[in-house]
Amino acid sequence: MNKSVAILRTPIELSKAATGSMNVLFLCTGNSCRSILAEATFNHLAPAGWKAMSAGSKPAGYVHPRSLALLATEGISTDGLHSKSWGNLPQTPDIVVTVCSSAAGETCPAYLGAVLRTHWGVDDPAHATGTDAEVDAAFDTAYRLLRARIEAFFALPLAELSNDPPRLKAELDRVGSLLRWST
Repeated sequence: MNKSVAILRTPIELSKAATGSMNVLFLCTGNSCRSILAEATFNHLAPAGWKAMSAGSKPAGYVHPRSLALLATEGISTDGLHSKSWGNLPQTPDIVVTVCSSAAGETCPAYLGAVLRTHWGVDDPAHATGTDAEVDAAFDTAYRLLRARIEAFFALPLAELSNDPPRLKAELDRVGSLLRWST
């Protein structure tokens, strides 16, 4: 088998070549805050053919009201957002992005197969304490960090990188290390 055929046999290229799309899963434990913020923001910013979903290993069963309020304030649709298990995904993802510390060490379910994985750790705003303003600030910080990383993701030369999964993983890991955003 020649090298170009082997490249097309990666999970990322098979999905893109077959459907013209890329599915990204944002994975967290509770799927009530960070992964929900990431899913909605990604889908809001995504080019045609790219789709995010989110799930939790132990879903909370609800979306945190502050997550919904923040998204609405940012003009991002909250239609259809709900806390869901990684066992009930509508599609198999091409890329799995864990967004919380506890999810980073978990093994993805076997049915996900050989997907590209990266970790973009974000402090959990659901655990923030203090005044309403301080808790709102924790949600805003999580949202701004995720949005900056998602914007950096879309700024990558994705068509080029999709042919080079090790390099794409390295770039996604680098994006996950971004700690600042523009205000």
